[in-house]
Amino acid sequence: MSVEHPVVAITGSSGAGTTSVTRTFQEIFRREGIDAAIVEGDAFHRYDRSEMQMAMAEAEQNRDLRFSHFGEEANLLPELETLFRDYGESGVGMVRRYLHDDAEAHPYGRPPGTFTPWEQLAPGSDLLFYEGLHGAAVTATVDIARYTDLLVGVVPIINLEWIQKVIRDKTERGYSSEAVIDTILRRMPDYVTYICPQFSRTYVNFQRVPTVDTSNPFIARTIPTADESFVVIRFADPKVIDFPYLLSMLHDSFMSRPNCIVVPGGKMELAMQLIFTPLILRLMDKRPKRTA
Repeated sequence: MSVEHPVVAITGSSGAGTTSVTRTFQEIFRREGIDAAIVEGDAFHRYDRSEMQMAMAEAEQNRDLRFSHFGEEANLLPELETLFRDYGESGVGMVRRYLHDDAEAHPYGRPPGTFTPWEQLAPGSDLLFYEGLHGAAVTATVDIARYTDLLVGVVPIINLEWIQKVIRDKTERGYSSEAVIDTILRRMPDYVTYICPQFSRTYVNFQRVPTVDTSNPFIARTIPTADESFVVIRFADPKVIDFPYLLSMLHDSFMSRPNCIVVPGGKMELAMQLIFTPLILRLMDKRPKRTA
């Protein structure tokens, strides 16, 4: 953890909705004039797209049916830990980008599914913002969570997470239903080992819960909308949260436990703005004042 160079991490699995949370934080950064160095977790995968396909084929030949993007073997967790540590100490660190598609790859003259070269973050940013799979990961060899100043978990209930992944991968990536289900099954051991434990280390978790039937997520044709959901927001330290204020601003919300507030799904973004704006400003206020 660092007072001068804070690290904020959003963690959640593929299809959980971390990207939409990132947009909310970016709006806070823009509104408050905060210069955030934004890092995507995909940049810390060990393999590019073609290398991952070969690694998965090799794992299947060796009857390793649990090899996945969620696991330690497929990611550069020591490098991610080093980035968080170095940024907290000096405000810089080594990063790269994963180029998901042609639009992202074209400016770099590289094919999609590859990485840009490693380079050092430009000095002078106000905080580091990470969004990805392993922002709160702890293993036998790394402890990434200890270098963060604000940890946020994004955790839809599992059936909703699967619905989001199935529909996204089929419509945006052209995968078959069978291929997406195979991926979910292969990832499950690593999901339990590496992803789930992170949500016990986060400061706040956002869990969207549909109010419609999601009993069989693999035949769903649409993703439940925000208005068809509630969001359970859990705080690790409720003593510093002004729940009466949140309840007054978030109509139709209620407390389900002393550390949990439940809000209508359509008010999730507003809830994030109300919760994270003072937390981010508190991190900024703790930083030493810079002289011109």
